[in-house]
Amino acid sequence: MTNPSVKMARWSAGHPWRAIAGWFLFVVVCLGIGIGVGGNAATSADFRIGEAGRAESMAAEGGLQQKPVEHILITAKPGTAGLDARAAGAAARDAAARMKRLPEVESVSAPIRSGDGTAVRVEVTLRGPELEGKKHVEPLHAQTAEVRAAHPGVRVEETGGPSISKGIEKLRGEDLSRTEVIALPITLITLLVVFGSVSLAVVPIMLALTSIAAAIGLSMLASHVFPDAGVSANIILLIGMAVGVDYTLFYLKREREERARSGGRLSPRAVVEIAAATSGRAVVLSGLAVAVSSATLYLAGDVIFSSIATGAIVVTLAAVVSSLTVLPALLAKLGQWAERRAARRARRGRPARRLRSKDGGRITTAMLRPVERRPAATLIVGLLVMLALAAPLLNLNLTDMGRESHPRDIPAMRTYDRLNAAFPELKATHQVVVRADPGQTDEVAAALRDLAARASGDRGPSGALLHGASELRTSPDGRISVLELAVPHYGSTDEARASLTAVRGEHVPATVGRLGVETAVTGDVARYTDYPEHQKNRMPMIIGSLLLVTFAMTVWAFRSVALGLVGVLLNLLSAGAALGLLTLVFQGTWAEGLLDFTSTGSIGSRVPLFLFVILFGLSMDYQVFVISRIREAVLAGAPTRDAVLGGIRASAGVVTSAAFVMVTVFGSFVALHIMEMKQMGFALAVAVLLDAAVIRIVILPSLMLLLGERSWWPSRPSRRGHDPMVTGPSLEKVV
Repeated sequence: MTNPSVKMARWSAGHPWRAIAGWFLFVVVCLGIGIGVGGNAATSADFRIGEAGRAESMAAEGGLQQKPVEHILITAKPGTAGLDARAAGAAARDAAARMKRLPEVESVSAPIRSGDGTAVRVEVTLRGPELEGKKHVEPLHAQTAEVRAAHPGVRVEETGGPSISKGIEKLRGEDLSRTEVIALPITLITLLVVFGSVSLAVVPIMLALTSIAAAIGLSMLASHVFPDAGVSANIILLIGMAVGVDYTLFYLKREREERARSGGRLSPRAVVEIAAATSGRAVVLSGLAVAVSSATLYLAGDVIFSSIATGAIVVTLAAVVSSLTVLPALLAKLGQWAERRAARRARRGRPARRLRSKDGGRITTAMLRPVERRPAATLIVGLLVMLALAAPLLNLNLTDMGRESHPRDIPAMRTYDRLNAAFPELKATHQVVVRADPGQTDEVAAALRDLAARASGDRGPSGALLHGASELRTSPDGRISVLELAVPHYGSTDEARASLTAVRGEHVPATVGRLGVETAVTGDVARYTDYPEHQKNRMPMIIGSLLLVTFAMTVWAFRSVALGLVGVLLNLLSAGAALGLLTLVFQGTWAEGLLDFTSTGSIGSRVPLFLFVILFGLSMDYQVFVISRIREAVLAGAPTRDAVLGGIRASAGVVTSAAFVMVTVFGSFVALHIMEMKQMGFALAVAVLLDAAVIRIVILPSLMLLLGERSWWPSRPSRRGHDPMVTGPSLEKVV
């Protein structure tokens, strides 16, 4: 009863209003400082990976880096016979003239007619970095709308990287609002069923939301060390609702259990202290496990994963702090109010309401029955089921989700499809970047023109790999040269990758490669190719670190090497099964109508690594909570066999409730339109469901029953009274 979590709970329960006011002040201060300082958004340089990133850095040295580009597309109106060339030309000239007058615009091309004569486009280059184009695209949209109104005889539309990014940002915001509408009511109903009390059901949601608010402010501060790639808020909401409700749920359930067990003999403050000594300690261990596991994402050397790690860490730690500070204060006050209501009922001659401590439901009891009788057989069956679910993982196909994978709910994406149909050379590009002495400018230019000529003859099974169009640019000082080659295939297709392989492996070495100058290839195809390759190279190191961290945290928490190995095995099983189901569902087409998506035949390159890391952390929630209950019973003198079965039954209710909340939160992300977010939500929901239903109720107890007392190897827990997590008569001293 002297560990830090108990000391904090004791103070909070003794000074409830100070603790409550202090927490809300902390949230306001975090938000206020974060908003005051502002966030630090990642720049284009932060996203550079592999050879493509090196080429982009070289191009930027000469001022030849990618710029934000918009396209004004003029086509025939639906239902008309064809494009009126005169009307289209007039609209294109009007659009070009209007765009040139905008301060956000750097240059405007002359009208460009498609090869089949069905469309005319005007290319508009914006000022500033590529990633900031979406901030300045609204004035262009306004001018496009005016051109559309002035030329009703043709269809005038606008698309491009800035418009699409703006559309994705808007759609993501709408989607996140929708997930809140879905997740919050279901979570509230779940908690009402669990506790049968409106006040107790509201507490976890309130603490989760305030933890999220504090984390948003803290993440703004952290972004000045780890730039925000635009995903931090999504991760804070996703993880914050899950762990915030879970940690509070663990604490609340234990407090009610101890209150029911004491039969009114312990004061509300004493009950809170017991809950802090047991579930409070488990919450701290779980939170540290999630934070440390998430920190392994920094090893990816990628700004997106750094943002994910930062968001997950700050919201998890905020949730832990709330459960250790303001939650004991709230429980103490609620307990005092409950005692007063009971006293009033007694004075009126009404019987007092009695809380009952439940040891698991019918389903848990039924699932544990074969585990108790034949642990070896149930273990084998459980392992076979999980391995069968993981089998599709052998066919996993990772790709970076290109622009073409974005949902067509975004108007700019529908225009994007029409633009690429009329101008296939705009689908993707290769950019061969060369750094050389200024005296070699002519020699480099000749070699690059030779490269373009060689590459234009490349053909694949479905036709030409390159369009044939090329553009050569040289920096003012003559040091940097960029050859841009048009690719008539989307960047994530096999044809596009084949053309990149030919350019990098054959044409560059045979031309500019012979000059002894520095060369690198970037462009849409190279970006989509190099990023997954970078992740594959980093994944062994990250997963190795993750396994080590999980093992070390479990050994540290329970002083057992055996349980450390068990924890690693179980986490690998749940992650593998979830990834297998993800592959089965999203790489095929059979579930497209069911989950509202169009299959790309692949999984987003970020999803597996994200899933492994976050799931390993979240799985520690259940692992720590369940094994803590088992260890309590062992420390109280029970044989390991009885402790395992009793601990599983005692924790089944809260684990099931917590899992249902997590599955609801993660499952709501399946309704999102952004493919990678949809895949992440599905994988996490499935993983948590399998973890709670199969791992913790079937495989874990089967393993521990077979191991018996060896579960605690190399140490053996000392019996009663030597661990702060033990509950028993000695705790009555805190009354």
